[in-house]
Amino acid sequence: MSRSALDTLRDDLWRAVAGGDEAAALELVRRARGPVADAETLLVAVVADLQGRIGAAWAEDRLSVAQEHAATAINDRVVTLLSTPETGGGPPARRGRVVVACVEGEWHALPARLVAGVLRLRGWQVDFLGAQTPTRHLVNHLHRTTADTVLLSSSLPTRLPAAHAAISACHAVGTPVLAGGAAFGPDGRYAGRLGADAWAPGAREAADVLAAGVETSASSATRHPVDDLPHLADQEYTLVVRARPRLIKQTLADLSDRHPDVRRYDDEQRERTAETLAHIVDFLAAALYVDDSDVFTRFLTWSADILTARRVPALSLLPALDSLGEQLHDFPRARRLLGDGAAGLTDHTRA
Repeated sequence: MSRSALDTLRDDLWRAVAGGDEAAALELVRRARGPVADAETLLVAVVADLQGRIGAAWAEDRLSVAQEHAATAINDRVVTLLSTPETGGGPPARRGRVVVACVEGEWHALPARLVAGVLRLRGWQVDFLGAQTPTRHLVNHLHRTTADTVLLSSSLPTRLPAAHAAISACHAVGTPVLAGGAAFGPDGRYAGRLGADAWAPGAREAADVLAAGVETSASSATRHPVDDLPHLADQEYTLVVRARPRLIKQTLADLSDRHPDVRRYDDEQRERTAETLAHIVDFLAAALYVDDSDVFTRFLTWSADILTARRVPALSLLPALDSLGEQLHDFPRARRLLGDGAAGLTDHTRA
């Protein structure tokens, strides 16, 4: 396998995908499969890299939302092509049966599809349930099949509570869970906190973990969320989620009162501001759920980069944090997370 050939393929495929040329993208991959690399290598070393490049281009305001969606759709077609054995029919399911699903509310399905593709190439029978799989439907599927393991994927930390519910539900029917995706942290730290039986940072690692075997403990079926996360007993997470509409509305009102420019926003600007505030509250809730300020701070610094790329002052987020702190004055963990987030945001913008 030639390193330069892979680099050339990445660049050529990027131009095709970013330009919306699905036919060219698929033809590039057809020609590369075999002469440049095997299908698995193309999936994990080219397609996964390309998806990261698509996301970075959107974040840097070099691709619009529509262009990002179109590029991702083409990349999804590439994954389907590479996941299909060239001879047709594919290898026999000799390693067992697994379910690959995205957490309820998680629409970023391509990482899970990549994993499913690699597992199929390695001989696993894969039930791919796709994006946004409601937990009750996942459990119903487990009741109807004989799956050995569930591979649960999530990209957004705001879905961690839903991931926890899914892990607990899978354990209740005796099925172990292998977690993966950016939501679980760069080292998988949240997967362990939520009771997952294993974690893998990528598709190949997930296949290796499965090959070694994933088992769940006998006590997992009777555990409750507070057993894994005892800090939830303070009810801060629950109360913040319940107060979400009020928190967003009051924060928007505070910004209008304190910053005259906000009063002159048109309907679209006010809608975008409300969306940003909703994301801030959602990530604060996720950080409360796992009791880790990194969840909130990473979101704020990422948002700062997004705003900067769109020529909006990143420190414009600070007044919103101040407002939330005032509203949540009786919530010590929330105030700590807000303080850590404000400090991290300030340091990031000054770096």
